[in-house]
Amino acid sequence: MKPLMIGIAGGTGSGKSTFTARLQETFGDDIAVIYHDNYYRRNDGISMADRESINYDHPDSLETELLVEHLIKLRSGVAVQMPIYDFTVHNRSDKTQRVEPRRIIIVEGILVLADKRLRDLFDIKIYVETDADERILRRVVRDMKERGRDIEGIVRQYLSTVKPMHNMFVEPSRAKADFVINGGKNPVALDLVVTKIRDQLAKNE
Repeated sequence: MKPLMIGIAGGTGSGKSTFTARLQETFGDDIAVIYHDNYYRRNDGISMADRESINYDHPDSLETELLVEHLIKLRSGVAVQMPIYDFTVHNRSDKTQRVEPRRIIIVEGILVLADKRLRDLFDIKIYVETDADERILRRVVRDMKERGRDIEGIVRQYLSTVKPMHNMFVEPSRAKADFVINGGKNPVALDLVVTKIRDQLAKNE
C-alpha cells in the first residue's frame, strides 16, 4: 500500500508543529514526519554575516527538488536520509536522519503548499491559520530559546523577510488547502482530519 502523504502549511508560529504532534499521538508509529526546514540549502564558503542576511522565507532558499526526490522514494517504499539543518550556524549539518516509509507521511513547513511539485504529491493538504500577533510572539520565544537569537535580530528578520514573504507566498497558498484550521489545538479540526485520514487509508487498502 502506498503511503498517505499530507502537507501541513501555515505561517511561522501558526501551530503546524502542534497539530502534527497531535496527529502523531493519534496514529503513533504509522506516521513519519519530514520538515521542509531541514532542506535549506547548504551555505558553505560564506561568512556567518552573509548567512544571516539570506532570505530564508523565500522558496529559493530551500532545496525542494531534493525533498521531492525523497518523497517519491518514500512513496515507493524506500527509506531516505533527511538532511538536518543547524539554525544556530545557518547551515546544513553533516548529519542526516533516516526516515523509513510509513503508512502516513507528513510534510511540514511554511511553504509546502506554495510549491506545485509538492502539492501534486499530497493526498491531503492542510493550512493552519493563526492571528499574526500570536504567531510573531511564538516565533520570538522559539528563536530565543531554541536558536540562540536576540530580540533585535528576530524583529529585523521578521520585518525584512518573514512578513513580506508570508504575504507573497505563504498566505496565498491557503487557497490550495483541503482543510483550513484555526490553530494547532483545535479539537474539532483534529477530529475532522483524523476521520479523513482514516477514510483515505481504508480506501488505499
